[in-house]
Amino acid sequence: METVAQVPRYNLNEEQERKLILREYRSLLRSLKLKLKPGDKDLLRVAFEMAADAHRTMRRKSGEPYILHPLAVSKICVEEIGLGVRSSICALLHDTVEDTDITLEDVEREFGNEIARIVDGLTKISNVIDVNASAQAENFKKILLTLTDDPRVILIKLADRLHNMRTLESMKREKQLKIASETVYVYAPLAHRMGLYNIKTEMEDLAMKYMEPETYKEIARKLAETKRERTKYINEFIRPIKEKLEKGHFNFEIQGRPKSIHSISNKIKKKGVSFEEVYDLFAIRIILDSPPEKEKEDCWKVYSMITDEYTPSPERLRDWLSNPKSNGYEALHTTVMGPQGRWVEVQIRTKRMNEIAEKGLAAHWKYKEGAADESRFDKWFQQIREMIGNQETDSIDFLQDFKTSFLAEEIYVYTPKGDVKMLPVDSTALDFAFSIHSAIGVKTIGAKVNHKLVPISHKLRSGDQVEIITSSKQQPSEDWLSFVVTAKARGRIKDALKEEKKKVADEGKYTLQRKLEGVGASMQQPNIDELVQHYKLSSNLELFYQIAIKNIDLKELKDFKVTGDRIEAPKPLKPVTEHKHDNLPSQLAHNNNKKDAELIIFGESSDKIVYNLANCCKPIPGDDVFGFVTTGKGLTIHRTNCPNATKLLSNYGHRVVKTKWAKNKEISFLTGVKIVGMDDVGVVNKITMLISGELRVNIAALTIEAREGLFEGNIRLYVHDKEELDHLVQSLRALPGIESVERYDTEDIPN
Repeated sequence: METVAQVPRYNLNEEQERKLILREYRSLLRSLKLKLKPGDKDLLRVAFEMAADAHRTMRRKSGEPYILHPLAVSKICVEEIGLGVRSSICALLHDTVEDTDITLEDVEREFGNEIARIVDGLTKISNVIDVNASAQAENFKKILLTLTDDPRVILIKLADRLHNMRTLESMKREKQLKIASETVYVYAPLAHRMGLYNIKTEMEDLAMKYMEPETYKEIARKLAETKRERTKYINEFIRPIKEKLEKGHFNFEIQGRPKSIHSISNKIKKKGVSFEEVYDLFAIRIILDSPPEKEKEDCWKVYSMITDEYTPSPERLRDWLSNPKSNGYEALHTTVMGPQGRWVEVQIRTKRMNEIAEKGLAAHWKYKEGAADESRFDKWFQQIREMIGNQETDSIDFLQDFKTSFLAEEIYVYTPKGDVKMLPVDSTALDFAFSIHSAIGVKTIGAKVNHKLVPISHKLRSGDQVEIITSSKQQPSEDWLSFVVTAKARGRIKDALKEEKKKVADEGKYTLQRKLEGVGASMQQPNIDELVQHYKLSSNLELFYQIAIKNIDLKELKDFKVTGDRIEAPKPLKPVTEHKHDNLPSQLAHNNNKKDAELIIFGESSDKIVYNLANCCKPIPGDDVFGFVTTGKGLTIHRTNCPNATKLLSNYGHRVVKTKWAKNKEISFLTGVKIVGMDDVGVVNKITMLISGELRVNIAALTIEAREGLFEGNIRLYVHDKEELDHLVQSLRALPGIESVERYDTEDIPN
């Protein structure tokens, strides 16, 4: 894991620092100028002085005074999210309670209950409750408890995370990976859900800069190279539209913006195309100044003008005017064929819609005043409250449920009476049933979607009309958990299964009692704990249940040592000990029995240790990698751009081990490439001659499938390092008739 970039050394003297801090504070005041009420300026001054004094001895990793961070977070809150004075005060104080001598009581005494409550919500959780959980997951769960009382907590938290991402270059590489992963896994989707599109985009781009530096630099370079050409094309595209809008007497603004680096990268991966083949590298945004009563009408008029000039793609029309997104987003999107046969995305919205799109929830509050109906945000918060009500959920499971239920894109489905229900993408008929009522969900046996009978696992699409079929005899089963996606459905199914499990487990409890008495021991908790540990189970309930269904027959009890009424499990011949990752290198060094163990060096001590290579990404020397301590499997090496990396680094950061490759040209590693090209006589011979003949690379397996003039080949081969693989890929691409050559990096290499 090499450092991404070298950071210039911080070298300001005390006087220069003082001037810099004051300059940033005055800049914050200027940002708040229009929002200041009598007494606000004095309150801000007190907050600034309190924070500056509390953090006076603290420095950031870059060397700069710590107070610059809360000042920057406050400024993001005001300028980029649209929050006001109280939120700025909270942002200035957000780290004081955790990191300094200032207490929550001090904050409450000085600024009142409201600000103290928000600062409390923002205070990071330093003690991890669940030892197997990530501190970040636990922290996130605690923050969400406050979110539903005051959403400003999460908005300030997003500003805090954005500034941390902007200043990430001074951190160590492993820290960069962990923070970037958390950001793209939770915070970017959350920003999107809160309607903060710009912040979400910047977070994703910055995360990619550290997680996939090479890809990031390559796309950024190509965007810079094509900027002039793009600008010229945008101007050519806009000219006739501008004329029509002026003739129609519209007050408008037209913007042309490139797609984010992250979204371009996703498109390249998903569609398997090159940068040059991504057609919609930019979008045109038309912002109208229309009165509220004419907004819809004006947007559709402009849509008509655009489609008169350019041919639209019918399947790419997105009407979020009639049915806004749950984060409040309203707009009309279409994709049209512009000059030179290039597709261009056009977004049409009003000033009010644009402010909500840019500032999200903060702008939504501004326009909500006087609205009688319950907002989409209010409904969303209510759903989160319901989920948080289930306190038994482990923090990692909670985070996963929260992601799939509340941060995913949404679909709209209808009840038989025409009521609309919003559900996450990939929701099933069973998710829909639970969204109506838990009592309906547990009795669901099937559904009618658009009047056709479907199973409960049927995935719904936007616009479906769903009718649920129930039976009083139906009982939830374990396999239901494999296809439901909403937190509500998962929680209710687990509760129902638990109840059923308890009934069965009671029989197992009685059986255990008899068996223990048979060997002269009693049914007491230390004995039960001993058995739970011996059979590697998660709880008492699981032990009783496994006994009841006869997965555990308790014959081994005769081998247990009985002292008085207590039992003691026989000691294993080879004791298995769980190592903390900070001691791992020295402890595993003694188990060095693999021929390729010397390829990897861990930590600063350069100890050579035993490891496994992850099947999900097949790393080879030269790849940017990290080590992950897997329960029961020891150390596993993953690539930093592995499809599972984000989840592992975000949820289990405490298990990550700093890792780098050592030089060794004697050992080969299995990897794979996928080749697509024109089907021609002798194409297989050309490929194999190049790989085995010219490049002297060993082929492990090769499959070629030809169809309609094209062929697709999967080749498994042994290489020494990434440099050799890159050279091989470039050489294959240079062969005549070869369309694309890609490394397998998302799944196991096909057999």
